[in-house]
Amino acid sequence: MKKSFLLFILSLIFLLPADSAPNNQGGYAGTPPGFYDDIDPNSVEDNVEKNNSNQNQTKNSSNPNNLNNTNNFHEYSDDDGIIFPQQTETKATKNYTEIYNNLEPATHSYLHGIDPDEFYDEKDATWSVYPLLRLNSAIYFKNLTIEPGYYLLTPREHKGKWYMLFKQNGKVVHIIPVYDRDYTPEKFYDEHIPKPKLKPAQKVHIKVLEIVGKTKSSKRREPIKSYLEVNDLDNYFINIIIYYGNHKYYTIFRTVRL
Repeated sequence: MKKSFLLFILSLIFLLPADSAPNNQGGYAGTPPGFYDDIDPNSVEDNVEKNNSNQNQTKNSSNPNNLNNTNNFHEYSDDDGIIFPQQTETKATKNYTEIYNNLEPATHSYLHGIDPDEFYDEKDATWSVYPLLRLNSAIYFKNLTIEPGYYLLTPREHKGKWYMLFKQNGKVVHIIPVYDRDYTPEKFYDEHIPKPKLKPAQKVHIKVLEIVGKTKSSKRREPIKSYLEVNDLDNYFINIIIYYGNHKYYTIFRTVRL
């Protein structure tokens, strides 16, 4: 009986096919079959390239020296809380020593010291239109010494160059070259020249003259406005700026002779 049972078991073993696979019970030691069937290899490469570009952008944005399209620095704050402010342009300071050394003394003069254009400047004015400079001590320009006293300053052009005339008693005593010429700001005279205080009767009188002047002009034209400004500079230099009409004129002197 036992022998027949063993023979039956052996016959079943030999009758099974050799290439038969076990049933799928849902458990796999590795990747299950068909896992990669729905994955496109081209899309994988695109994702890798996008990840690399994003990493490069992140590295560049963490650099505090990054520049924007206008070549200005971005304001950047790192993990330590350090803030890098935007760079601002600074105005270049003038080298007054170089300006002074490059100026050439005037080589021309006026006949009998008379300024021929002075009559046309003052024909519509009751008083002198030129700013008055009072010097308490001498100033110097190259080998020229300007002694203490009162001077009327007048800008004049000669052969394409501008000069400042120093006048005393109606005659030109010094001619100084102008190193810069610029426009006067629009409301400069209104802000710097004080207006006279008028009584109510005077204001009414001026209004009447303005109304009458529209029909019959008997009033002189407004004279040229002027203003004087003096600034102390380093290395014993001083800057005298004359505002005359629509322009301003820069001259430079020394308070100590070289």
